[in-house]
Amino acid sequence: MIFFTVHFNNSFKRRFKKTDKSIRNKFKERLQMFLENPHHPLLRNHELTGNFQGKRSINITGDWRAIYFEKEPGIVVFELIGTHSMLYK
Repeated sequence: MIFFTVHFNNSFKRRFKKTDKSIRNKFKERLQMFLENPHHPLLRNHELTGNFQGKRSINITGDWRAIYFEKEPGIVVFELIGTHSMLYK
């Protein structure tokens, strides 16, 4: 098992509060999955490029994503949550 300390920046917290309850619940499920195995196939965890270079994305649902980065070994910061079109305009 891999151990992470997870932080959420203010931008993530604001968007998360405004997100539908079903998506918030799904994120909590996926976060637990991430903590147990960050490369679980359902997460489709992958590196990003362009404006998000150095960051990674995990799937929450078919369209919803959460973007995070590893601040230092063992510490991850979730930065954004939103639909694919919201995040990658």
